[in-house]
Amino acid sequence: MKSYQLILASQSPRRKELLEGLGIPFCVRVIEGIDESFPEDLPIEDIPVYISKQKASVYAKCIAEDEVVLTADTVVVCQGQVLGKPKDEDDARRMLNLLSGRTHEVITGVTVKTREEEKSFSVVTEVQFKSLTPQEIDFYIRRFKPFDKAGAYGIQEWIGYIGVISIHGSYFNVMGLPVQRIYEELKTFFPIS
Repeated sequence: MKSYQLILASQSPRRKELLEGLGIPFCVRVIEGIDESFPEDLPIEDIPVYISKQKASVYAKCIAEDEVVLTADTVVVCQGQVLGKPKDEDDARRMLNLLSGRTHEVITGVTVKTREEEKSFSVVTEVQFKSLTPQEIDFYIRRFKPFDKAGAYGIQEWIGYIGVISIHGSYFNVMGLPVQRIYEELKTFFPIS
């Protein structure tokens, strides 16, 4: 992407780490207070793309001619419920109890935007959890404080080690950024050399 500067519009350390793994130079730019609400009648599978587009539209006002901004949003869906970031310990416990012994979907919506073009997509990964004990859930919440993670868990942490039975799709998507798909999209959107 010689002629473009890639901007990661996220303060997530996991997204930064994952994007660094692609070997494409980028910088992080964060605008605080972006509205992440969505229409109540929006189909669940469309929510992450909708929010990633909302984020990109805010950045569109301040990106330079040679910049491309990358925004993302991840939700966890289980039993028809959208699980964002937990508000507190009780909310995290509720989410992990819902995920326990079930298969859920992790959906990440991504938007790549320049001043002239915009491309959005989503990636879905299915994750199956074992039945978690109350002690395992409490230990994880106390020790790892997963309040900045959709669905109240990080697959790369202890709960992923002991709880994930199977995964179908991108592991990195569950961490918060489907880097393989992003790489392919950036190649079609911009020449990478």
